[in-house]
Formats: sequence, C-alpha cells, structure tokens
Amino acid sequence: MKVTAGSPFPLGAQAVENGTNFAIFSENATAIELCLFKQSQEQRFAMRRTGDVWHLFVENIGEGIEYGFRVAGITDKQKGALFNPQKLLLDPYAKRIVGTVSAHTADEIKYFQWDDKRDNAHLAPKSVVVAPDNFDWEDDERPHYPWRETIIYELHVKGFSRLNQQIPEPLRGTYAGLAHPASIAYLKRLGVTTIELQPVSHHIDEVHLQKMGKTNYWGYNVIGHSAVEPVLAWDQEDPITEFKYLVKTLHKHGFEVILDLVYNHTAEGGTDSLTLCQRGIDNQNYYWLNQQGEYENWAGCGNALNLSHPRVCQWAIDSLVYWVSECHVDGFRFDLATTLGRTPEFDQLSPFFEKIKQTPELEHIKLIAEPWDIGPNGYQVGRFPIQFAEWNDKYRTTMREFFLGESGNLGEFARRLAGSDDLYWQYSPAKSINYFASHDGFTLQDLVSYNKKHNEANGENNRDGENTNHSNNHGVEGETDNEFVNILRDQTACSLLATLFLSNGVPMLRAGDELGHSQKGNNNAYCQDNEIAWIDWQNANESRIEYVAKWIALRKRIALLSHQNHWWTENDVQWFSSQGKVMEIEDWHNTESKALQILLQDHWLILINAKKTTQQFFLPTGKWHICLGKNIATLIANTQSVALQFEQMGVCVLQRKLSSY
Repeated sequence: MKVTAGSPFPLGAQAVENGTNFAIFSENATAIELCLFKQSQEQRFAMRRTGDVWHLFVENIGEGIEYGFRVAGITDKQKGALFNPQKLLLDPYAKRIVGTVSAHTADEIKYFQWDDKRDNAHLAPKSVVVAPDNFDWEDDERPHYPWRETIIYELHVKGFSRLNQQIPEPLRGTYAGLAHPASIAYLKRLGVTTIELQPVSHHIDEVHLQKMGKTNYWGYNVIGHSAVEPVLAWDQEDPITEFKYLVKTLHKHGFEVILDLVYNHTAEGGTDSLTLCQRGIDNQNYYWLNQQGEYENWAGCGNALNLSHPRVCQWAIDSLVYWVSECHVDGFRFDLATTLGRTPEFDQLSPFFEKIKQTPELEHIKLIAEPWDIGPNGYQVGRFPIQFAEWNDKYRTTMREFFLGESGNLGEFARRLAGSDDLYWQYSPAKSINYFASHDGFTLQDLVSYNKKHNEANGENNRDGENTNHSNNHGVEGETDNEFVNILRDQTACSLLATLFLSNGVPMLRAGDELGHSQKGNNNAYCQDNEIAWIDWQNANESRIEYVAKWIALRKRIALLSHQNHWWTENDVQWFSSQGKVMEIEDWHNTESKALQILLQDHWLILINAKKTTQQFFLPTGKWHICLGKNIATLIANTQSVALQFEQMGVCVLQRKLSSY
C-alpha cells in the first residue's frame, strides 16, 4: 500500500479520486500512527508532522475503510498528559463510527483505561472513511421560518415512533419512521414548524449503565460529534443517507430541523473511565484541566471540553458546518452551553461564540442555548450573545408555580407571558424559548399527577433527577380512576398548554405532552429505552391533541404573537382585573387572585383563571365572541356589562366583533 506525506488540511479523513488524506491535530504527541483495518487485519503507517497537525495520504483506498490512530507522547498524569499508543483512538472528525464499547466487567473497562498496557484494537470502535456527499437532495429548500413564526417540537427519534402502529414495524423508532407519512401527517395536524431532535450524534453507554444492563436512551454521552448515530437507523449500514432522507422529507413538508448537540463534554468521562478519542490524542488541549492535571467537571459528566483552544474551537465549528452543509439542518440547540463560552469564566466574546459569527455557513442558522452548567457562575440565562435564543427556565418555573401552586404572582406571570423583558430587554422576545416541560424532567401529564419523582427504575435508589419540580398531583399520587381528580388534572394541563401558545416569545412543546404521555413519575428517563419513555400512542388523548392544534392555529392568527417580534407597549396590550378594571399596583401583588384579562391590540381578549373555582370576568366594553374555551366559559348577560363565567380553571380567548356584525 503506497503512502505519501499528504496534506495537513482539511482535518479528518478526506476521500478523493485516487486515495484518502488523513489529518489529525495533536500539539503534544511525539508520534502518531494511522491504523487501517481490513477483516480484522491491521496495518500501521507513521504519520508526518506539520506544526501541530499530523497527516498522511494513502493511495487507492476510500469509502468504507475502517481506521483509527495510535498516539505516543511523554506521559505525565500530574500535567494531564495521558498518552498510550496501545489504545486505538477514534478520529474526532469521524463521519461514521462502527462498533461500540463493551464495559460490563472490570476487565473490559480496564482495556479502555489510559494506563492499561494491553493493546485494545480488537475491542475498540473504529472510524470509517465516508465518501464525498453524493446524496440527491433534489430541490431541497430550508423553510427559514423567522423566529417570531417558529413553534418548536422537541422529540426523540426512537421514542416518537417506536410504538406507533401506523408505521411499519421495521421502521418504528428510526429516522425512516420519523420520515414516514404517518409521522408527517401527525406533525402537520399539530401545526408545529420546527422539529428539535434529541442527540443523533454517535454516543456510547456509560460504564455504570452497562453494569446495570441499561443503555443511554437520550444519547447525550457523545463520542462521535459529526457521526450520525446508527442505532436510530433502519439501515444501520448507511445511517447517513437515512438521516439525510429524513431532513429532506421534513423540509419538503415545511418543517425545520434543529439538532441537539453536546459540545460541553465527551463520553470519555473522568480520568479512570474510557479512553476513546480526545484523551489519548491531546488531553491537555482538548479538555479543561486544573493545576493537578485533573478534569474540571463543569458539565457533571467527568470532563469539560475546552472550546477556548483554537484547534478545539475549530473542531466544533467544523462539525457545525458539516451538519449544515452536508446534512442541511436548520439549527442547533447546545446542551449545557455555558461550558462552550468558558475561558474559563463565561465570556460573551469567547472564541467559540466569535467564530460562529465569523462563519458564513452559520449566518442564517437558528442557535439555541441551554444557558447554564454546574461550574462556577454557570447560570447565564439572559447573557448569551445576540445570535442565540435561550431556554428560559424562569418561564418554566413561573408557569408551573402559577397553575400548580396555591398562590400566584400575577406580576411575575405577566412578565413571563409578555416575553421576559427583564432578561432580554436589549434583544427581542424571540430570545426567549418558552416551555413548561422538556425532555429533562416531568412530562406534562406527570406534572399534574405526581408530587414527587419516582426514578427507582433508573437503578440509583431514586437519588437521580431533580427534586424540586413545582408539580401537583391534585390529591392522588400517580394514576387514578378518580374522575374528579382526572378532571382537575386535565384542566391544569390544558391551561399550561394554552398559555404557552399565548406567550410572547418562541414556544417549545415536548413531544407527547399534547397527548397525555406519562413516564410514571420518572423525571430523568435518560436510561429508559422502553415504554416509560416511548410515546404511548395507543392511549393518546385525542381531545387534547385537537386542543393543542387549535391553540397553535389561533396563535398563528394573532399578529402580535406570530408576526410582530417586539416588546409589547401600552398601544399593544392592556391588562385588566377580573372585574374589568385596569390593573393597579395592588392588583399585581394580590397573590390570591390568580385571574387576569389581557387585551391585545384592542382585538383579542385573553382570560386566564388559575383557580380551581368558578371565576366571573367583566369584559371590556364591546361585542365579543369566544374563539377558544367554549367548553369552560359561558357568556352571560348583565344589566351594565357583558360577563363571562368560568366554571373551572382554564384559559379562554375572545375576539372583538366588528361593528358591522
């Protein structure tokens, strides 16, 4: 097999007509071997060095070749130098990975630890050379919804269709299953615009999960940041093509695709965990280390990637460009995004954030930050650069407390509903991603059914998961046949759903919340690859699905919510008490009221009752008809005004009748 020096650019494996060029960054290595595999036979080739990049060109090889690297260097644990050429390493730029890591026993784990002296190539996963993109995108076009028109639907590829009997069994739980006409028809029925996929990058299962016989269902334990996860593919021999087909299909039907990406840490975990890639290539540069050479654990997963390093930053940006350019995705949600902006303090002008602004391919891409991590000053809600929208957990908590708590802060509720100007006043309301539930925590049905988490199935004696959920079981813990309790739960759930789509900002709905899916009280179902986490289509609440679709459709009709991305002024909105009087300071501080009228542009009247008792509203002068909420509200005649009586907790929207009616 003939080899030449090759080129230090581009990084990764690039297949061309007469061979493949390999290039890998490592500033601290003293030697790197390229290892090629064919039918378990390994060939090794010494790579050449130019600056901090090692490279080699191998003639007459291309797509499908399995490869890895062996990296040698001066080892010094106290300085974080953890080289071991006996460990086969993945390419950080790999577009495809085959094999996985078996770590069920102490000996299996030892094979992947950095200081083990045995060769582990026979056990290690391999990178695979991928040919240049030849996928037929036809006339694919990105929908390019403005933020103000965006309605996000967060889903897990497997969980969404695994139990959907309208989809052929082999396709359920795969990219192909999500692209199936039955899935598309359902998404259209809802009216959402943007599909946010939980991680589809190549991940492995943590050691502690493997020991318990469990898997990482969510997929946030990523090792191949630019490699499509094959486990989610029907055709696991070609997951890239299947994923591209999914994106093309969603685009064809008017849906954007946002990927949930994990650049805060890797699956290598802590020092004594698995050495698979970056740790063995250049641990000192890829990760944040303290003065003792130990990992900073700002992501809570054993390590934290150092995106302030130029080469690590370049690696992450190149990965984003790949997903955009070759896979046509429309945006990204960044997990624990504070870590991405650390220098090591959080900095709005960090190298990663600045490089995003300077990268043309990312100019019109949607960016969403989960604006926190567990490191020092990790909570950075409201402080991310202008190009990022943010998950607004203050909105989440406020809405839960208002509808599920005994008393309500009307001022705080109104501020969150109006777009959270205290957080985003220098930007726009679209900076706020509004949600009351996400993959991380209780489902909506569990919010109204459980006071406490029930995570025993996770194998950690219920220690994992958030303890503070701001939930309310309405008198009975868990499932019940009590009709009265179930009615109360449904009222509360519907109130949260309606309020979400009436809020200024960008709404995000967790898949399954619109049909009543329950995880049986598990608020951390990351390792539940089973019926706990998979959407239960057989018992879907059809009336709630229709309810959500109607509220989404109404949102699209209200210009102030879906077409005008600005802060509400007194010309846009008026706030009234249930008595029909303009809200005064004392009204905003009345925590027992929990009732409010909101008049938008003198045309749409929103009535909110967060109490479980009857509430009467005296409406502003004019003729009104109920658009949504007829099942809970009744217009009644009054000698001096028109009033509307709520029989229960709920949300109602009225529209002013034109004078010609």
